[in-house]
Amino acid sequence: MAMTGPGKTVVKLVGVVALMGGLAWASVPFYSWFCKVTGFGGVPGVSASGADHVLDRTIKVRFDASTDRDMAWDFKPVERTMEIKIGETGLAFYEAHNPTDRPIAGTATYNVFPYEAGGYFIKIQCFCFNEQVLQPGETVQMPVTFYVDPEIVDDIDAKHVNAITLSYTFYETDLPEGLASLDAGQQNNLN
Repeated sequence: MAMTGPGKTVVKLVGVVALMGGLAWASVPFYSWFCKVTGFGGVPGVSASGADHVLDRTIKVRFDASTDRDMAWDFKPVERTMEIKIGETGLAFYEAHNPTDRPIAGTATYNVFPYEAGGYFIKIQCFCFNEQVLQPGETVQMPVTFYVDPEIVDDIDAKHVNAITLSYTFYETDLPEGLASLDAGQQNNLN
């Protein structure tokens, strides 16, 4: 028996809603993947090694740091600016301090400005690839190794970029399982 009338309309409407919900759910990971592959939206690239050649042209790299309003850490770049040759491997450090009396886990998000340079700012190693855990009162310096891809000089939109800003924002995350149970035990001992 074929469906007709209002029943057929309801089935179509439910199908459209399900399709739209599925597309909305898939859009975030797809957009994230797209930005990582293309550098769109100021997302830097990632590489296992440095550039294969270095140009005689320099570029200024600025370092910016912030924390989410719920993150208790103090977080800042050790050096605010650096001038490097395009293609040269750079090493910068950020400093994080946990002023509280409890361990705190954090994850950093990052972007590059101007957005046109995002795909040409390549990270080799970065603290942002992993969750960080700081113990009460602990201060650490976290490295980021990077280079600016020499292909930036061939891009019509990015070739005139003279300065790039690398920005990180730290967000508090749940403690890893083993540390979370230790922290709970310490809290119980204080009560």
